[in-house]
Formats: sequence, structure tokens, C-alpha cells
Amino acid sequence: MSEATHTVIGMRRPGPEQLPLWDVPDWVRMVGVFDLETTGVDVTADRIVTAHVGLLDADGGVIRARDWLADPGVPIPDGARAVHGISTEHARGHGRRAADVVAEVVDAVRALLDAGIPVVAYNAPFDFSLLKYECLRYGIAPIEDPAPVIDPLVVDKAYDRWRKGKRTLQVVAAHYAVRLEAAHQASADAVAAGRVAQALAERFAPWLPPTVHELHTRQIGWARAQAESLTEYFIGIGRLDPDDRLDGRWPIR
Repeated sequence: MSEATHTVIGMRRPGPEQLPLWDVPDWVRMVGVFDLETTGVDVTADRIVTAHVGLLDADGGVIRARDWLADPGVPIPDGARAVHGISTEHARGHGRRAADVVAEVVDAVRALLDAGIPVVAYNAPFDFSLLKYECLRYGIAPIEDPAPVIDPLVVDKAYDRWRKGKRTLQVVAAHYAVRLEAAHQASADAVAAGRVAQALAERFAPWLPPTVHELHTRQIGWARAQAESLTEYFIGIGRLDPDDRLDGRWPIR
């Protein structure tokens, strides 16, 4: 395949230099962003350490932002501290009560969704699922079916399936020329993910669904198919047993 030709969901498309001008979807004019940094990667057991919920304008500018630091009530493992830089001592000394933080984060995310503003979360099932289990832990009503959500990880894989390399936020942000400073800080990651979503909307405008709600629905199927494909790959290389399956539910598990 030549450099000027790419594959998009089974269709061949011209390279960027050959594309006509297309209007980007309306939803890029204002997007919510959401990210958590946590004590680990088990969504049912690990806890929120920091959180960010914000709002970006059409140019990716921050027009609203709120950050939280929680005392998770449990020690922060060294591995997690090495990622986000928050120690147990710092969280205990400066963080707020976890239940209060969880309630406020839920309220902030729910307010965006209730207003019809799409919320961008990179690898959405992690953040939304962990938030749900934190709610259940503290007796707070969770967001059971968040929508509309935009997950740049799922969208990028769907529209540029065969691109080699990792799909971490840092790598994907660099691919779409989005600056990401202070990676693994909730605010930096959330804003970068929102800008990546906007870059994806511009890059793939001719093939995107006409509404954000249809895009949300499409991502449910894409995420399931991506999990099935990765499951088969992991079984093939011996990383998973043949009877095991990756969870492809999206945007919450």
C-alpha cells in the first residue's frame, strides 16, 4: 500500500493531501474531558487519587476545568506513585475525603452528559468503570449508562486499524500532533485526550457518523470487535488461555 493510500474500516481512502475540505462534526465545538489517576488498574478494587473534569472549545482551548486530589483511604502502591507522582503521605496530608471527591466528580461528569455534551475519556471503560465502583463503595448513585462518550482509543483503532506501534495516549497524541506535557497527570491527560478526539474528527470527517449519538453507538460495536481481535491474538501468542476472553464492553464494565 502506498503512503498516499490508507485503509479505513475496510475502505480505501485517499491520503490527506488528496482530501477535499469537509465540515467536521458539530460535536467538536464543545467537548467535555474526564480522566482519573488511581491506586492501580483493578476497576473494582482500586481507588481514585486525582481526577479532572473539564470543557474544551472548538480550538481545544480550556474553558472550564476542575481538579480533585483525594485521600483514597488505602496506601498508594509504589508502582502507582511512580506513574502519577502522588505518594500516600501527600494524599493523606493534602487530599480530601474520598467519598466527597467521588460525589463531586460524578456530579461534574453527569452535568456534562445531561447537557448533551460528549465526554471524552481515553480508554473510557477504565475511568467510567472505576468511578462506578467507587460510587458503589460509598453509597453514591453511579452513572450507569454514560452517553454520549467519545473514546479516542477506540476511534483511532477503528479508523486506522493497521497502523503499527503502541496506542498509549502519549503515542497517539504525538501521532496527531497534540502536545501532552506532564503525562499521567489527570488534567494533562484529559485535555490531551479531548484534543486528540478533535483531531480525529478533523482527520476522518468524511467517514464519521453524522451525530455524536451514532458515533457513541458505533463505538460499542468497535470496542467489542477490537477486544475479540486482541483476544485471538493473545491466544495465538500464548498470553491467554483458549477459554479466556477480554472484556469488550464499552464505555463501562
